[in-house]
Amino acid sequence: MKIEKLDLLKPAIDFLLSEGFSKLYPPQTDCVDAGLLDGKSILVSAPTASGKTLTAILATISYLSKNNGKVIYLSPLRALAAEKFTEFKKLEKVELGKKIKVGISTGDFENIEKNLEKNNVIILTNEKMDSIIRHGAEWIDDIGLVIADEIHLIGDESRGPTLEMILTKLKLLVSKPQIVGLSATITNSNEIANWLDCTLVKNDWRPVPLSEGVYDAGEVVMNDGKKFKVEPSICGTPIDLGVQSVKDGGQSLVFAETRTRSKALATKAADVISQFLEKKESDELEKISKKILSNNEHTELVKTLATLIKKGVAFHHAGLNQNCRQTIETEFRKGTIKLLSSTPTLAAGVNLPARRVVISNINRYNAKVGGNRPISILEYKQLCGRAGRPQYDNYGESIIVGNGNGEDLMEYYIHGEPEPIVSKITDDKSLRTHVLSVIVTSPGIKKEDILDFFLQTLGGLQSRKATIKFAIDISLRFLTNAFLIIKKGERYAATEFGKKTSMLYIDPLTATSFRDAIENVSKERTHTFGFLHLISNCEEFFPKFSLRQKDYETASLMIEKNSSELLTPISEYDCSRSLLALQSWITESSELTLSDNLGIESGDMHRMVETADWLSYCLREISKHVERADLLDELENLRRRIVYGIREELLDLVKVKGIGRIRARMLYKHGIKTLDDLAKIPVNKLAEIDKIGSTIADNIKSELRKVR
Repeated sequence: MKIEKLDLLKPAIDFLLSEGFSKLYPPQTDCVDAGLLDGKSILVSAPTASGKTLTAILATISYLSKNNGKVIYLSPLRALAAEKFTEFKKLEKVELGKKIKVGISTGDFENIEKNLEKNNVIILTNEKMDSIIRHGAEWIDDIGLVIADEIHLIGDESRGPTLEMILTKLKLLVSKPQIVGLSATITNSNEIANWLDCTLVKNDWRPVPLSEGVYDAGEVVMNDGKKFKVEPSICGTPIDLGVQSVKDGGQSLVFAETRTRSKALATKAADVISQFLEKKESDELEKISKKILSNNEHTELVKTLATLIKKGVAFHHAGLNQNCRQTIETEFRKGTIKLLSSTPTLAAGVNLPARRVVISNINRYNAKVGGNRPISILEYKQLCGRAGRPQYDNYGESIIVGNGNGEDLMEYYIHGEPEPIVSKITDDKSLRTHVLSVIVTSPGIKKEDILDFFLQTLGGLQSRKATIKFAIDISLRFLTNAFLIIKKGERYAATEFGKKTSMLYIDPLTATSFRDAIENVSKERTHTFGFLHLISNCEEFFPKFSLRQKDYETASLMIEKNSSELLTPISEYDCSRSLLALQSWITESSELTLSDNLGIESGDMHRMVETADWLSYCLREISKHVERADLLDELENLRRRIVYGIREELLDLVKVKGIGRIRARMLYKHGIKTLDDLAKIPVNKLAEIDKIGSTIADNIKSELRKVR
């Protein structure tokens, strides 16, 4: 179907044409035929790169041209939300009889931005949407279109229950919004569509044909019967397969099971790939390598990455900071980086297609079982879906590296059906969290009404009523005993503590452990290390790194040094490497030191800081609730020390925008220890200090006036 034939306003048609869309893909045509532009709810089950984003944009344009309500786009990940925000932001140029405004909100669960409601299109993470519902934002009733991305993640243990709760609540709104669900190909898509009251559009079409195969015993066998040999080298099979594709003018994406292996594979590929680079490409890669070095601390990881990039190769995993990851992603999309070795997190969060995808190992470490387990068929399909670059390649290839089990791998992964999506809503943690949120948003609710609500979830559809009822009873008992809810006659209501817990968006178990710890904290001494231990031990803290053998002595010394700050006595066996990293961070250890001494990379540290900032805020809010005003200043200072990575004496200086941990320490060394000191020093003298200069000195003085 041609774009011009769509039942849309002319400005919308002109916009789509200007964006390079001339014709709909078959899955998009099927959606239009199923009533997408007429406000019908649709579940799209289709492969990666089959054009699901344009389907969402068409639904948005059609809805906004006919209605005054709001469009909500739900994303499982911040990175994905940011990507979609960039795409939907373009709609602000389209004249639909009203000015379109596109907004995004992905952070701070307790703070609901006041200006958010002024937008027609709002991009949100699932967690942020859940938080907005809990806060009872008035504009929820104005939602007319819900676009839910990556719906198959309902089956994910950590993310799934939140998405399931949101969709249940949204489909029960009085306004009955149109729901457009976007999903990978899943086996029980009919069941999901029925649950959401959607028309199912299932289409396996891809813009670039995908061929899947298995390497075993020196030969690749593809599912279309094609066979070919692979020249072995000292680099190993995964790289041999990747190099082969680069040699033919393509790009390769090699998935590795661990960070260490992703780096090792990239290192093996570097010298071979560098031989295929043209002078122009080498010059460009040299610039990118220098950019990586100039913008980041020179940890071993960063230095290795910079060296590899020069040769047209990179690795990608969560240990890299955002700056490095963005650079790699940009250059791979441009085709500058020829081979990328990555952990599977890339497949979920970022759209980076390559002509050939190599899955070097089908096993992944599973923390629950404490060992390696084969990946699911659904995860395999997500990985191989990255094969084939629209507009660049005529075909895509995905190859699993086997080990004497080629036929089994072909049968199970390539010819097998993805696993059905199974709800995780009745898991203890998710249920106590979400039962509390239902009671908070519906005060005076009866048990049977709580049960009726949960029977509306996917879990309610897939489980026996008695099973759901039993699980709810357990949650109600816990919430009552922890004084998060109270029962009056037949009805339940949240206590003030229960309301606070739900609004803070933390597990009720974490909230009660925070409350109990705070109530027993002694007065007239600091508790910094004890609070860090409490935060890093709770369920929500991420990432958690266990101690290595060589870390036990460090942990023991740290406990000894900070014993006066502990809430309860602990040993090194109660510590994690994450706790050691946080304590080192707030005593101004550099990224280089953290990497060398603790094996904590800057990407990990950034996520720890982000999580610890949120949890220390929650700790402070619960301190207010239990009337421990004596702890508020200490906890506020701790939070700022976590955010900036500084010792206590620098807290005054970092109040000024533009002064972070490095500049603050530099100023302190020059005798500038307070805002008064900063006010007294002439701007020309300030400019002479290392890491400052005249422009920054002027900015600091300007910002200083705002905070004094």
